Amino acid sequence: LEWAIKLNRISLEVLGLWPKVEEVPREKLKHNLHVLSILLIFVLSILFPCIHSLVKTHEDIMIIIEHLQCILPMITCIVRIIVFWWKKEDIIPIISMITEDWLKSRNVQERNMMITWAQRSRIIVISSYIVMGISCFCGVLLPIFGLSLTDGVNINDTEKIFPLRVYYFYDVTKSPQYELTYIILTIGIFFTATTYTGIDNFLGLLIFHICGQLDILSTRLMYLNTFMKFHNDLKNCVMNHTRLLRAIAIIEDTYNKMLLALFLYFGILFAFYGFLIINLVQERNYLSITRIISLMCVVITILVHMGLYCAVGEVLIIQCDRMYYAICSQKWYTLDSKKIKNLILLLIRTKIPCYITAGKVFPMTMATFCNLVETSVGYISVLCTARNNDLKA
Repeated sequence: LEWAIKLNRISLEVLGLWPKVEEVPREKLKHNLHVLSILLIFVLSILFPCIHSLVKTHEDIMIIIEHLQCILPMITCIVRIIVFWWKKEDIIPIISMITEDWLKSRNVQERNMMITWAQRSRIIVISSYIVMGISCFCGVLLPIFGLSLTDGVNINDTEKIFPLRVYYFYDVTKSPQYELTYIILTIGIFFTATTYTGIDNFLGLLIFHICGQLDILSTRLMYLNTFMKFHNDLKNCVMNHTRLLRAIAIIEDTYNKMLLALFLYFGILFAFYGFLIINLVQERNYLSITRIISLMCVVITILVHMGLYCAVGEVLIIQCDRMYYAICSQKWYTLDSKKIKNLILLLIRTKIPCYITAGKVFPMTMATFCNLVETSVGYISVLCTARNNDLKA
């Protein structure tokens, strides 16, 4: 159990969002204040300065896109923390369910199935930690040595560079104001990365655990007619299936608003970044290989990020369908009418698809991901056409 959830628990505990089964009022208050302090850091140290900087440079479309790279992720981070904080109590039964499933006595095959699915979740968590760690490391340390991943324009009237494109009301050219501001920005970037890895990977933990349980149920149903106590085993399968459906409903209710915000964020940012890269390539006099590489890395990162969300949703649908086909594969001609009647009821229920959605509108599938990318590419074409018309005028 500890091996399966440890990496997810660490990141959520840093944010004060880990849903504990038993929590005294004093600890609950402490965690709530911790979350509020993180939200204040996001708003005061990053979001407001970025918006202020955007207002001062709103006439240049290229700089607007640069600001959106910071503003949109920050808004989605705030939305995620608020929604997860609000729904944290609802997730506690799922944590209890995961604990019970790992502590329950199982045969070797079922235990190996659970370990396999947990290992897949761990691979995603470790990979996201590595990517976010490298991104934070480069984003925070490079400006110290005078290197910027943006176009180098600094509206703070100072030669010193910040990790993000921000503008503050006070003088940041003097010491120690600059150093303190830089430290606060670094803390904000760290919590932003932790929010992304913690809340997103927690969804992967929940979905992959449920997929593991569905895999076990599918195997049991496939060999159900070989069991001596058919009705008792079928009853246990139905109870476990109902329990998993209840968990999926809680996950859907918790994450659908976050996923909708992520959909909007991805669509807008992907379209603007595609437009920005095309313009940089066209303006060869100002072409910077480092700049192009950094932009391509951002585009690939958000593309993979969105793709993983949709892939996780697709895997859940596949595992639910496996239960349906496991029932269909029964040797119906060898069963009596009472057994057939019970199986038909379960067959009807398993035929109904189970999936997570973005805002209860878009199902999280690879088909939805492809449609979103296609729509974003269409908007890139529209932006490029509008830009060319403005240049001709």
